Amino acid sequence: MPATSLYPERVAAVRRYAADDDLPGLVTELAEIARLNGGHWGHDGRRVTDVLDALPEQRRARLATALVERLAADDPADDAGALTALVTIIVRHLGADVPLAETRRLLDHAARQWTWWPPDQLATLSRMVYRADGALPGPLVGSLRRTVLTGYQTSGPLHDLVRVLREPLLNPGEAWADRLLAELPDLGAGWPELVAHALTATAARPTARWERQAGALLDHVGAPAYRTAALGWLALVGRPRTAPVAATYHGYDVAQAYDPFNATALRGLIWLLAVATPDDADADTARVLGRIVETSLRKVAGLGPRNPKVANAAVYALARLGGEHALAQLARLTARVTYKGTLKELNAALDRRAEALGLSRAEVEELAVPTYGLTAVGSRTEAFGDATAELVVDGGAVALRWRNAAGRPVRTVPAAVRREHPEELRELKAAAKDVEKMLSAQAERLDRQFLAQRRWRFDAWRARYLDHPLVGTLGRRLIWQVDGVPCGWADGALRTVDDAPLSPADDATVTLWHPIGHDVAEVLAWREWLERHAVVQPFKQAHREVYVLTAAEERTGVYSNRFAAHVLRQHQFHALAAVRGWRNRLRLMVDDTYPPATRELPDWGLRAEYWVEGAGDEYEVDTTESGAYLRLVTDQVRFYPVRAPENSAHAGGGGYEQWIGPGADPVAPLALDQIPPLVFSEVMRDVDLFVGVASVGNDPTWQDGGPAGRYREYWESYGFGELSATAETRRDLLDRLVPRLAVADRCRVEGRFLTVRGDLRSYRIHLGSGNILMSPNDEYLCIVPQQSAAAGTGDVFLPFEGDRMLGVILSKALMLARDTEITDPTILSQLRRR
Repeated sequence: MPATSLYPERVAAVRRYAADDDLPGLVTELAEIARLNGGHWGHDGRRVTDVLDALPEQRRARLATALVERLAADDPADDAGALTALVTIIVRHLGADVPLAETRRLLDHAARQWTWWPPDQLATLSRMVYRADGALPGPLVGSLRRTVLTGYQTSGPLHDLVRVLREPLLNPGEAWADRLLAELPDLGAGWPELVAHALTATAARPTARWERQAGALLDHVGAPAYRTAALGWLALVGRPRTAPVAATYHGYDVAQAYDPFNATALRGLIWLLAVATPDDADADTARVLGRIVETSLRKVAGLGPRNPKVANAAVYALARLGGEHALAQLARLTARVTYKGTLKELNAALDRRAEALGLSRAEVEELAVPTYGLTAVGSRTEAFGDATAELVVDGGAVALRWRNAAGRPVRTVPAAVRREHPEELRELKAAAKDVEKMLSAQAERLDRQFLAQRRWRFDAWRARYLDHPLVGTLGRRLIWQVDGVPCGWADGALRTVDDAPLSPADDATVTLWHPIGHDVAEVLAWREWLERHAVVQPFKQAHREVYVLTAAEERTGVYSNRFAAHVLRQHQFHALAAVRGWRNRLRLMVDDTYPPATRELPDWGLRAEYWVEGAGDEYEVDTTESGAYLRLVTDQVRFYPVRAPENSAHAGGGGYEQWIGPGADPVAPLALDQIPPLVFSEVMRDVDLFVGVASVGNDPTWQDGGPAGRYREYWESYGFGELSATAETRRDLLDRLVPRLAVADRCRVEGRFLTVRGDLRSYRIHLGSGNILMSPNDEYLCIVPQQSAAAGTGDVFLPFEGDRMLGVILSKALMLARDTEITDPTILSQLRRR
């Protein structure tokens, strides 16, 4: 029975309890109504609230307080959001005659909210306590400030009240702000004024006047003292809230968001750090600022990046600071950040640095990579008294290896080191984390060099890529061309595919090798060379997929349908597109138009487009709570001149059209056979990656076809259909790997599948999706891989990093070959079903 049909009975009960002044009965009845209506107090719900509005003011205050106390009991059967909404309705007409005890209890509830409405009544009740006590509790002040900053009103009683509240200086509830507030009383004169000045950082960047005032305040407290204190505070930015708050009116997790009032102070504190550091930034300062950029851009569902303004303030500080550490963070972040506004700031900072140094942007990025104390390629050794630590880069992993005073390897840090060298140990561990982050960023940068077509003199290349203590761990695992001769690093020298050593002249030309344009025999020879020398490449190079025009693409001429008609998870596609350098907008189920996913290639004068549209038309079934489509349907890939007018289409489909400005003419797509083969191949490889990773066909839990089963046919066709180029590369590699498996006698590659013979059943694992069919009758077996599934491949040598699906397939094969040893009840129940 719909909840609305219960209202006549419920309203009668509310009237009866109200007439009898039965507060417990009334609260219980209202809690049940709230559970039924989910917080929709309009329409039929008005019949309930009209009864409550008619109560005398003090009884309404008592009722609101009783509801607040019920909320504090945290009964799981209650709808807390609906009850909180009812409380705000009840108090909307309360005035100054509410008893102070009731007012305090109501405001205590408001203090536990991210924001609280209605604001005018919040101001009235708060002023009562403010007049009585001369101050308001810190958590309540935080709620008042957030309500003002996030509301749509620009003035009113609450704004007037907030303007006179000076304490606390910051809103409590965030780890960094709590620490600052705790330390401030002991720091002495001048410090409160310094923090107050930080709260005036409302512009995009500091003005000259702001910096002059900052300089004077820093002179008073001492710039070195400020740097020490600020680094301690800023290191805590992004930590979980210390005081949870509820969010009735917000469609995102406020526990993950930055307090908007404190965020302004954060920007100011970061600017102050730049002003207080006249010399080159040390590693700690640069590290803290780099971390703030990343944590401030972390996505929160329904909100987006936590706080790009704080991230931009940290970029500004890094750009202003000198030294290799600040430059290294800028270069690393440029390779990792995908948020458009902050990436623009990072690019501008590096461009300015390049211009100042008289170098190209690419050269600055290469020279910006620090060694982090590594003295040989991939190695750093430190003595801690009689103990020794070695920081080792092994492939894409970074490890700390310890030896005790006797020279024997030990698994943990020796107690004497912890006791006698705490600061040196902290720095070494921080350096290890820095190396790990920089390795990932440099691998991504190198993966993008194929389309950059960089050329180096051999002597410069050797210093920056082959012998650089950090980048060398990547460069020595790649294939290069020296004066046109392909070579790789093995046994202490550059060697050809036949293992002949090379000794190039300093002025020889070096380029990054790509398989396109090389015959199959040469590519296969390099794959064998990698296996022979046990070289694990940081990304696919010798095994890189090559995409050439198909007969169908030759017929269509100007577009490719090779990756059309797929269903992708929008948010996963969006994140992956950003990492690969594509520009994309999240599509909402609204009446609006959106451009396609786009990758601009200015060095080639081209723009690639992947046409997508929102899938479905049912709100909160096909969308998130905030209205973003959960899934997309894909269409064509096209190429245009880089400055051609942009195409756009309605969010839910209807076809793409170019937006033509006054006096402009439409620009036709370019013929595919006119696109340079390298560009076409790399763009299509990106799109294949998008489909291969984000397709719902990869999800083993989608056997039912998703909402109403509408995608079942697609899931089956993708999950067990023809292989993509990526999956074909995976199959070719498995042909070589399977004979080396411990269960080789139970496995073989057959067409699109890796067939595995267990003791209970036989299995076919699809080489594209990783989905499994088992005998008899090709029954589907659902195994949801763990995030660390790739780690369960035993000692099998994999010649490249980054193909998680390959690891998933191998781990499934190893498990299913020994199916009698499986203990997972979910898997066992499927295996025993006949």
